[in-house]
Amino acid sequence: MSLETFRAEIADWMRQHLTGRFEPLRYRGHAGDGDALPQLRCAWERELAAGRWTGIGWPAEHGGRGLSVAEQVVFHEEYARAGGPGRMGHIGEGLLAPTLMAFGTGPQKRRFLPPILAGREFWCQGYSEPDAGSDLANIRTRARQDPATGDWLVSGQKVWTSLAHLSDWIFVVARSEEGSVRSQGLIFLLLPLRQPGIEIHPIRQIGGGAEFNSVFFDEARAPADCVVGQPGEGWRIAMALLGFERGISTLGQQMGFIQELDLITEIARENGAAANPAIRHRVARAWIGLRAMRHMALRMLADGSDPEEALESLRYKYHWSNWHRHLGKLAMDVMGVDGVAVTGDPRHDKLRQLFFFTRADTIYGGTNEIQLNIIAERGLGMPKEPR
Repeated sequence: MSLETFRAEIADWMRQHLTGRFEPLRYRGHAGDGDALPQLRCAWERELAAGRWTGIGWPAEHGGRGLSVAEQVVFHEEYARAGGPGRMGHIGEGLLAPTLMAFGTGPQKRRFLPPILAGREFWCQGYSEPDAGSDLANIRTRARQDPATGDWLVSGQKVWTSLAHLSDWIFVVARSEEGSVRSQGLIFLLLPLRQPGIEIHPIRQIGGGAEFNSVFFDEARAPADCVVGQPGEGWRIAMALLGFERGISTLGQQMGFIQELDLITEIARENGAAANPAIRHRVARAWIGLRAMRHMALRMLADGSDPEEALESLRYKYHWSNWHRHLGKLAMDVMGVDGVAVTGDPRHDKLRQLFFFTRADTIYGGTNEIQLNIIAERGLGMPKEPR
C-alpha cells in the first residue's frame, strides 16, 4: 500500500468515527485542556483500539501492527489534521510500553502491554519532585523492600503528574539504596494508584484546568514483580524512557502547531492585524520555524549514526518549546484587546489558553537552562557545569 493510500485510509476512518458520540472530542484534550471530557476520551481510546490504531509501531509479537516510521508519521499527521483529541493512553502506549519491551520481564509484558493496547488501563509518569524538577537525579522519594513480602514500599512526593487523577497506574523512579546520591541507587517501579498510601491532589492552572497533580506516597506498595530492571538500574531505565518520549508523535504535535498558526493567521486577516508589517514578519518567522522543526524531527527519526542526527534529538525540545512560547505571544498580540476580554468567540478562548499554557513550555520536560546544559555537555562535549 502506498503512503498516500494509507493516508486516505486514516482520514476516512477518522471521518467515520470522530463523529456522532465522539464529535465533541474534536481538537479537545491537548495541552492546557488535558482534563477535558475524560470519560468520553477513555471510550475514544477503546474505539481507536478496536480499529487497531493503538500500538501501530509496536512489533507484531506484542500485538502491534509493526508499521514503518513513514507510516507512523502519516498516522500522527492525519490524526492531528482530523482534530483527534489528546490521547489518554499516550504515556502508557508511547513511553512505558517501549520501556517494558526493552527492559521488562516476560510476565511484565504479558500483564501490562495488552490492557495498554486495548485502551483499558492508563498510566502516568512519576518523575518530577518539588526539589527535583528538571534535575531528575536529585529525587528524594524513597523505596524500601518489605522483607516479609518482597514488595517495595514507597514514600515521598511527585509533582506535575499529568492526568494522575484519571490514571490506573504510575511508574516511579525512587531512591532504593540508603545514602546513595545523584543517579546512583535508583529503582524503577510500577505502582497501582488505587491503594492506601497514595493521595492525589490537583494543581489548578491559570487557564482554569487541572490536568496536573501532586501525588503523595506514604508506604504505598509496589508488588515485588513490578520492578523494571534491577534495583540500582533506575537511572538507566528512566533515561531510556525519555528517549522514547521524543519519537514519532512529535510529527503529530507539529500538525497541531500548524493548526494553531493557521488560526492566528485567520484572525489576523479578519481584524486587520495582518496589515502590520511587524505581525506579518512574526507570522513568517513562525512558519519558517515550523518547517525547520519538521526537518529536525525527520533527522531525529533517521536510522543512521550521523553525530549531527544525534544532536538534533538533544536540541529538539529547546527549539519547539521556545518556538511555541513565541507563538503564544503572537496569538495575544494578534488578538489585541480581544485577548483579554470575553468576546464569546471560541477561537479567542482557544488562543488565550494557548498563551497561558505556553508560558510553561520552556519549564516542563526540562527547563531551557537544563536543555542548554544537555546540548553543551552531551552534544558538543563541553566540560560539565561545576557543582
